[in-house]
Amino acid sequence: MRWTLKPKPDPSTVEHLQEALGVEKPIASLLVQRGIETFEEAKKFFRPSLEDLHDPFLMKDMEAAVSRIELALQKGENIMVFGDYDVDGTTSVALVSSYLKRIYPNVATYIPDRYEEGYGVSYKGIDFAADNDISLIIALDCGIKAIEKVAYASEKGIDFVICDHHRPGAEIPKAVAVLDPKREDCEYPYKELCGCGVGFKLLQALNQKRGEPFGVLIPYLDLVATAIGADIVPVTGENRILAYHGLQVINVAPRAGIGAILEQVKKEQLTLTDVVFIVAPRINAAGRMKHGLHAVNLLTEEDSVQAKIFAAEIEEYNTSRRETDKVITEEALAQIDELCEQERKTTVVYRETWHKGVIGIVASRLTETYYRPTLVFTRSGEKLAASARSVSGFDVYDALEGCSEFIEQFGGHKYAAGLTLLSDQYENFKKKFEEVVSATIDPRLLTPEIQIDAEIELGDITDKFYRILKQFAPFGPGNMSPVFMSKNLRDTGYARCVGGDDKHLKARFYQKGNDRSFGAIGFDLGKKCELVSEGKKVKAAYSIEENEFQGNITLQLNLKGIEVN
Repeated sequence: MRWTLKPKPDPSTVEHLQEALGVEKPIASLLVQRGIETFEEAKKFFRPSLEDLHDPFLMKDMEAAVSRIELALQKGENIMVFGDYDVDGTTSVALVSSYLKRIYPNVATYIPDRYEEGYGVSYKGIDFAADNDISLIIALDCGIKAIEKVAYASEKGIDFVICDHHRPGAEIPKAVAVLDPKREDCEYPYKELCGCGVGFKLLQALNQKRGEPFGVLIPYLDLVATAIGADIVPVTGENRILAYHGLQVINVAPRAGIGAILEQVKKEQLTLTDVVFIVAPRINAAGRMKHGLHAVNLLTEEDSVQAKIFAAEIEEYNTSRRETDKVITEEALAQIDELCEQERKTTVVYRETWHKGVIGIVASRLTETYYRPTLVFTRSGEKLAASARSVSGFDVYDALEGCSEFIEQFGGHKYAAGLTLLSDQYENFKKKFEEVVSATIDPRLLTPEIQIDAEIELGDITDKFYRILKQFAPFGPGNMSPVFMSKNLRDTGYARCVGGDDKHLKARFYQKGNDRSFGAIGFDLGKKCELVSEGKKVKAAYSIEENEFQGNITLQLNLKGIEVN
């Protein structure tokens, strides 16, 4: 692991903010590191306000999108809400369809079948619209590259409003409106919305045009927060405001479907991290193992009894997903060993029988193991389909662009993408991908990094310090839970290995000159147990969390790494 200590912020700015807020120096330093330098900026950070959301009409084509939807409502047209089968897509469809159905009856929903239709806007979906006299499709979390499909729909008299957040290609589809803050000609101030976030901006604009109060939209924010967490977009700016208020909805008045999931796992107060690891995988499991419409049905169901039935079905899909993912990960790791490819800068594996629904998860697991840009391929009809995952700091989307001569189609983000290619191009692509990555990646990025916000003393960790730290949430990319480093730590004699195969480390650390000691847990750090129990001075990188045991809540260190001092 590379330990990287972030640069210390300007001391005078820290001192000024410390005085203005009446907080300890470490807190002021953390805020300045996050670009917060004044009392007013700190107030907005700690109390994210819906009033600070941007005007939705600043987004390119928003006026055209709203006008076309209003026209459809006036003329009594049939509208289809179309979205991808992952969490961002299904929450987007649930969001927009349930809002429209509140004011208008002629609304259908459509999620493509992952196996028959693949990712994004599909010809089958357009044909379904044509067969059912649907003249307007609102596409969510997809569509930015659907040039031919939008043209095909147009020939059938079907208009498109596209709400996407993926990076556009050289050409924009000729839809009635294309909402995507990543368009080069879009001057919308915040570029990092997820697909559901773009859908929410459309509803905000429509709601505004209809003269309805913003409060009408608040119950839908749980869907937006779920998508923000699941799609791993930055938790900054508008995303942080939407996630903050969406979590309040989840924790105070969750919709029936989310409430049914939480009841199954016996969880009450959720953080954004809980949403990522508890709610999102279950919603995703429907599209991975069965069909994404099951997730939409769960998220739009208003009857709590029926929601529990849907949630139980999805729990079965999730159990099946976990078992499948485990088997395929083991097979993929064995394939890497067999091919003796550990020295490559990339991981590319393929087996035609692998389940298409879980190759993205497997790619993530392989990235964790070998820490390099990774692609997992399987057969999809006559072609091969792959999920790509990257390491921190490396843009896998750009790398795929460098291999485009061998790819049929691809799309995605910096750290996650999907693609299809012809089977006879697999070896050519694999070779080219290795060449492109080898030529462009900084070798340091192939070693996992612990980014440390600040070095502190154990004595700095007080109850007040932690109370303020908790208010930095919701955490996620761009606003990660702070990681600290402390030196000259010794174990009190408590250190031991725990868990199966002694995989984890438990210890209690003290620091000379400080009268407090803290319990610590180090997941996957069992191999460091001997180092700690020998009584050597160590330095530790950790985040701070609450630990509840037998009704007592104490602060503990969640270890990220330990080294000899």
